[in-house]
Amino acid sequence: MKRGHFFVMLGLLGGLGACTVAGPDYQRPAGAVANAPAASAPFTGSSANIVQEEPPAHWWRLYADPRLDTLVTQALTANADLRAANANLRQAQAVVSEALAGRTVAASTAGGLSLSRPQTVGGALPGTVGYDIGIGASLPLDLSGKIRRGIEAARGDAESVRAARDAVRVTVAAATARAYAAICAANHQLAAADRVLRIERQSLDVTTRLAEGGRGTAFDVTRARAAVEQTEATLPGFTAERMAALYQLAALLGRPAGNYPKDIASCAAIPHPARAIPVGDGAALLRRRPDIRAAERALAADTARIGVATADLYPQVSLGGSAGLTGPLASIGSDKALRLKLGPLISWTFPNRRVTRARIAEADAAAQASFAHFDSVVLDALRQTETALSAYAREIDRNRALARARDSAAAAADQAGRLYRFGRADFLSLLTAQNSLASAETVLAASDAALANREIDLFLALGGGWQD
Repeated sequence: MKRGHFFVMLGLLGGLGACTVAGPDYQRPAGAVANAPAASAPFTGSSANIVQEEPPAHWWRLYADPRLDTLVTQALTANADLRAANANLRQAQAVVSEALAGRTVAASTAGGLSLSRPQTVGGALPGTVGYDIGIGASLPLDLSGKIRRGIEAARGDAESVRAARDAVRVTVAAATARAYAAICAANHQLAAADRVLRIERQSLDVTTRLAEGGRGTAFDVTRARAAVEQTEATLPGFTAERMAALYQLAALLGRPAGNYPKDIASCAAIPHPARAIPVGDGAALLRRRPDIRAAERALAADTARIGVATADLYPQVSLGGSAGLTGPLASIGSDKALRLKLGPLISWTFPNRRVTRARIAEADAAAQASFAHFDSVVLDALRQTETALSAYAREIDRNRALARARDSAAAAADQAGRLYRFGRADFLSLLTAQNSLASAETVLAASDAALANREIDLFLALGGGWQD
């Protein structure tokens, strides 16, 4: 082929490839839930403890607790699930590199020796030794866009895997904060039970002395002792909860269960944010939540795969060439041994169009399923956030009411104790007041723990914590 003709052909093929890309370009579907104005609006849940500001990337620093900050930092470095997610991301990135390599020059080499001898009787032996040594190269022109769509699909998958890795970071940070809060909450509940137990033991001592002095009965002593024993029976449960949280924390930090941080075991103050929680709005949530990003990038990848399937309807064209030396060994180095070949190579296996159309329909259905999943993830994210906001606000109200009830029960128990000691109230009144105090202390301590969980639920729903 003459050089001029070759470059003309190359230009024509290149122009054709520039305007022919099989399948649709991805853009967020117009009917997506994420495009609805209500999805980007401020949240309806209200509380005096939230503000309409964008949450910080490292939300756990709002607690102003150096121990919590250290624990989360360690977990984000050593957690086994996060290490697996990072490995999955590296695998997806390698697939992208493989797809990109599909549009580069592919080279090959070949060589060999041959022996031929004449068929005539008495011909010369051993015959003629020949050789063939060559090198070839080909460059796909990707006129149908199959390679390009394959790269887009691989990149979409890799971006989805990256977002999934980010979701693991969010989960690990929240789980670490939750385990830390559970340890502190268990100790807090133990302290509350100890306060009640101290009062009940004092009542048991007073009742025993009064019974010995003839002012009480053995029945009163038995009931007082039963109250003490009932409260004592709650202590092992709180201890077990603390140990379970410590073991959970060790696993999150990538350690064996027994190698939990010993200095955390004594934490007694339940952590709470040092200021009102910033929550942002729906638009910021859609940008921030990694599961939403993962679902949309998966949709983009499946959209690109429609193009990969459609490209099979068109020929695959590549620009190739080869050069080499061939002939008998005696001709090595001569001009006659040189061979050169250059030109476009068209490879088109005439497709079974019914099979190809079925594959296109399959890819389109997969994209539709991804679209539905994307909508589902967005709806679920908005639901989770509104639910977390509502639960947080109501737990605050409940906690404040329980604190008032505990204070009233404590005052009543104190009054009943004094009246009983001076003989102006019977033991049943004292026991009832102390039972009310024990119940109020227990329920308030549980609400304190629940409030810490509600805060972490809210941070988890907001989806921050993955940003580096």
